[in-house]
Amino acid sequence: MRVAGILPSDAPDPRAGRAERLKLMPIPVMGLAPQPSLEDTDSVGVTYGQDDRGYNEMTASITYTLWRNPDDHSDPVNLADLNEKTRRSIEEVPPWPRPPWLIEYVERLRYPQLEEAVRTTWHRDPSERSSVRSLLVDHVNHILMNQYRQELWPGSNPWDQHAPTVTGRMVNSQARTVINGVDMPGAEVDTDPFVYGIGAQLAGGGVVTAVLPRTELKHIQVQFMPRT
Repeated sequence: MRVAGILPSDAPDPRAGRAERLKLMPIPVMGLAPQPSLEDTDSVGVTYGQDDRGYNEMTASITYTLWRNPDDHSDPVNLADLNEKTRRSIEEVPPWPRPPWLIEYVERLRYPQLEEAVRTTWHRDPSERSSVRSLLVDHVNHILMNQYRQELWPGSNPWDQHAPTVTGRMVNSQARTVINGVDMPGAEVDTDPFVYGIGAQLAGGGVVTAVLPRTELKHIQVQFMPRT
């Protein structure tokens, strides 16, 4: 979420609008199984495509707050590794009132955010583009491009174009994953040094994918369930 300018203290919470759009998703929105180390704060992004027949694709992306020590949220181990600019922007309180949801959002930036960690993607018309392999590669590359740009391309500008880091050849199509407590066939990207990616076809249609930082995998149980 990006917020620009000065918002009035009664500005509506944008999560409400996104929740309404989520109702348009033709299939259940999936997330990681509930667990103490992950907090779902309703930070869900929704994108969609349309044609003359209506919606032809839709994606819901869930962001989680990570608690490395879920038993004690005040433990410093839970704090994110922030640069000085970000830390200063969090700690400097503006002289005007802010809406409660914005204060909550800013405070959460003190802790690691698993941004767009889980995607549920639906396509009306099946194609190679809607396959598990294709959607997993797209998700992994999206996370690498937006969250690991400086590690991959030091000194590059945000507008610089780069070839995809991960390709379909890097996908292991013999992987397994757990959905609703059941062991299921899946696909994974387990070759990248920064992230681990896994995905699967959903029984009711659509695809679920997850892309997670390798450094935090020890805190995460990678199993999927419908998001409530």
